Amino acid sequence: MRICLVVEGCYPYTVGGMSSWAHGLICSFPNQEFVILTIIANRELRGKFAYTLPENVVEVHELYLEDLDWNKKSRRKRRMSRKEYNVFRSVMLGGQVEWEALIDYFQKKKRSLNDVLMGEDFLNAVTEFYKLNYSQIVFTDFLWTMRSIYLPLFRTLQMKIPKADVYHCLCTGYAGVLGSMGRHIHGGRLLVSEHGIYTREREEELIRSKWVKGIYKNIWIEQFQKMSKMAYDRADLVTSLYGRARELQIELECPAEKTMVIPNGIQIERFQGLLGKTEAEEEEIYVGAVFRVAPIKDVKTLIQAFGFAKEQDSRLKLWIMGPWDHGDSYAQECFDMVGVMGISDVIFTGKIDVREYYGKMDMMILTSISEGQPLTILESFAVHKPVIATDVGDCQGLILGNEGDEFGEAGIITHIMNVGEITQAILTLAEDKKKRIQMGENGYRRVSKFYRIEKMIHSYGKLYKDFAVSKNLQWVERSGEMLPMQSNDDIGEV
Repeated sequence: MRICLVVEGCYPYTVGGMSSWAHGLICSFPNQEFVILTIIANRELRGKFAYTLPENVVEVHELYLEDLDWNKKSRRKRRMSRKEYNVFRSVMLGGQVEWEALIDYFQKKKRSLNDVLMGEDFLNAVTEFYKLNYSQIVFTDFLWTMRSIYLPLFRTLQMKIPKADVYHCLCTGYAGVLGSMGRHIHGGRLLVSEHGIYTREREEELIRSKWVKGIYKNIWIEQFQKMSKMAYDRADLVTSLYGRARELQIELECPAEKTMVIPNGIQIERFQGLLGKTEAEEEEIYVGAVFRVAPIKDVKTLIQAFGFAKEQDSRLKLWIMGPWDHGDSYAQECFDMVGVMGISDVIFTGKIDVREYYGKMDMMILTSISEGQPLTILESFAVHKPVIATDVGDCQGLILGNEGDEFGEAGIITHIMNVGEITQAILTLAEDKKKRIQMGENGYRRVSKFYRIEKMIHSYGKLYKDFAVSKNLQWVERSGEMLPMQSNDDIGEV
């Protein structure tokens, strides 16, 4: 069977998190052909893979949302027919969007995006939308904002879609549009697997953003909602990582009968027998954080909270384990913050094999402002370590337990960006070794029962097999041992 994995902004260019999950999924089904359809910002990343692609990846296709070639003009301009114009305006004016007709408009003939976005038909549609809803603001600003909103969407609709039997999108948004296009053009089945709820994540980003002002935030959010609904409506199945995420999908108008929960999983055996502390290191309290140094992880709040905790307990030492982009301004701000605050014992390791460090940690910490079901928490549990995490995604369910889980607390939950709560959580665990050990044991029992990689791969294998049978395709079962699902430990291995 030929599976097209549709990803946005991650695999195979970055490591950890979603990229690790995607790489592991491909490795777990070596008898199936995979095609990667990946969405990135621009051509600067072209072919710059952080992973050695598995042998069963037969093609990679890249979509550049910010491609500057859009301003090329066609030799012959053509106005839209009335039918085409009505299709075109449907995506802007709300109501029932005629997505299939819009796909056909961009697919059947090569369109110059310059001619479309600078043309009279686009101007008329924007003007109509403006008069109905936003006539109180400056029209020229509105027009250029609408062009910036629809440029990446129209570029997506122009993409040549590889043929596949299944289109497996790892989010909605532009990836969901591509998967829907594959279903429409080639008749493949459509599977959407959301680790976070794409629409809500974009909404949170836009609310906090400085580059989008005022009412334009709402227009962007509405556009992402339309794209997500497109994927939900056309998907054969939509998976999520935990119950609350499934509820959010249904709230966003995903048909409930299409939804199912498949939790993340790790290969626990990979985290057994790790090297622990030396006798000298036992005098210190090690706090570990495994993530890419990026704004969404809110590293600055972590640094500030650790600094305050360090003032009260000099034994504390913080290990921030994960890469950062060369020349990244946020990472540099984090490095500078440590110096300005005069905090000692903060180590940025960069790319490392975290299995060489996990065993030495006394606690793990995650201060993200957005998450799904973090692999780093599952890995921490696999090595019997308690976790401090912000109340995002399924962190509360992992640490405190979901319904039917009586293993007990495996760490401490805090509010996002709450320096005081995070400081106190660090101190609480630092002061009580017995509590750390008990919480670590609770986490280990939880991950052992509910979050094993074998369960997750079995669930996706069943879905793939069902899709193959529905298309009268031969399904070849894998033989031999289960390939390990790569996770956050590949931060130092690729």
